[in-house]
Amino acid sequence: MTTLKKEYQFYLENQDELVTQHNGKYLVIHDCKVCGAYGSRDEAIAKARGELKLKLGQFLVQKCTPGDSDIVQHFHSRVAFAHA
Repeated sequence: MTTLKKEYQFYLENQDELVTQHNGKYLVIHDCKVCGAYGSRDEAIAKARGELKLKLGQFLVQKCTPGDSDIVQHFHSRVAFAHA
């Protein structure tokens, strides 16, 4: 299982408890634990990359809300990878 899938599964399995503690916040999840809860997605990413020194792809940012309304977001990228 990839890292982000594992982090996402952690969120789903613990969603009810996390909502009780962090409703409406953006969670940074790394190694199947919440590393911080922030007021915006941008703040969560900045803290994860800055203070927590995590690289993109090593952590999940998930808005913590009840139900499934904020569970899935798709991001598209124009990144191209080339083999050397």
